[in-house]
Amino acid sequence: MAFASNSGSGPMADINVTPLVDVMLVLLIIFMVTAPILSYPIDIDLPQPNRQPPPETEPPPPIKLRIDAAGAVYWNDSTTPISALRNMMQAEVERDPNNQPTLEIDMNEDARYEILAKVLASAKDSDMKKIGFVKK
Repeated sequence: MAFASNSGSGPMADINVTPLVDVMLVLLIIFMVTAPILSYPIDIDLPQPNRQPPPETEPPPPIKLRIDAAGAVYWNDSTTPISALRNMMQAEVERDPNNQPTLEIDMNEDARYEILAKVLASAKDSDMKKIGFVKK
């Protein structure tokens, strides 16, 4: 406790915190009691474990797509026009949509980005999921 050095010389400037502590303890008890009541369960459908593993399927061989400096596109080492890429990619996806081949894109440093953008747009339009870039 703090006592004034001069007895009776003026009002005491210390705040009485006892009522504040009492109010805070009452609020704490109220929140502790009401918090479990406010919680309610949320129904979640979790996947159930499967005892049988999925059948092993061998992935198809990757598609090697090369773009040279002149802008020519090679599908597994054969020249292919850009306009035919989408149909070829769709045919590969339709064979087995769950087991698609990987599209490995190898682009020359001097090739124009526009060609790569067209190739990637064709891959997106044909719904190819596995696309990778080959780094030399």
